Amino acid sequence: MPDFPAAAPIAPALIAWYRENARDLPWRRAEYLAAYGAWGVLVSEFMLQQTPVNRVIPHLEAWLERWPDPASLAAASGAEVLQQWANLGYPRRALWLHRAAIAIRDEHGGITPRDVHALLALPGIGDYTARAVAVFAFGEHHPVVDTNTRRVIARAVHGRPQPDPPSRRDLDDMRALLPADPADAAIVNAATMELGATVCTARSADCARCPLAGSCAWRAAGFPAGEDRRRRQAAYEGSDRQARGGVLRALRHAEDHRLPAEAVLADWPDAAQRDRAIDSLVTDGLIEAEHGLLLLPR
Repeated sequence: MPDFPAAAPIAPALIAWYRENARDLPWRRAEYLAAYGAWGVLVSEFMLQQTPVNRVIPHLEAWLERWPDPASLAAASGAEVLQQWANLGYPRRALWLHRAAIAIRDEHGGITPRDVHALLALPGIGDYTARAVAVFAFGEHHPVVDTNTRRVIARAVHGRPQPDPPSRRDLDDMRALLPADPADAAIVNAATMELGATVCTARSADCARCPLAGSCAWRAAGFPAGEDRRRRQAAYEGSDRQARGGVLRALRHAEDHRLPAEAVLADWPDAAQRDRAIDSLVTDGLIEAEHGLLLLPR
């Protein structure tokens, strides 16, 4: 267990700050949890991966109105799932969520499991998502760690401007901050992520608004600079990702979600990139190729 000289004041300060400053997001509301339960938390966590909150909210509401439980999504086709996912980005998440719904229906009687190990066994679910569902849907006592959590701990506890590459130590770091009470621990998990998303961001640290400013190791050390190890995402314009998105968009809007292969992105300026995008989508299972046609999965 790591040594946390600043740990004592962190949890109470985070809890008090969160109760006053947490954003009003759908998945945090009691009526949302009453309506959709753990399934609603699971869907929100899938959609929030690498996607801003303001883009997720309208998609989430439409998704749960159409598929309010795992069984209803499991009965949908791959084409319907990708059509509903629309332009949310990283569409493999949609198919993984679909497969998770099928597994929940077939292996868990349609009930989203609460055990972390059972959640990890579902398709497309990693350590963060499994723990987030267990904590925020079921009130289990676990550390939940995302990029924002890691940044807050790096600065407030370890005195570094950016976290080290992800490791199992991250869970130990967060576990050391959690109160014994599961409800308070859930708030600390959520508050640490919220603080990193809204106040102690990657680009700046708004210490005037931070509840940890008085005990922050990075601030106390005079904000020492360090190596910025954040991964830089390649430009979207002209990228393979843009070509892949164009192929999927064409098929989503086509009648019966199918088109002759030569008609898909026929005016794309780089024919080799277009073909590479199509091949990669077929490999990923996001589209199918059949008798000269491209189509969304059935």
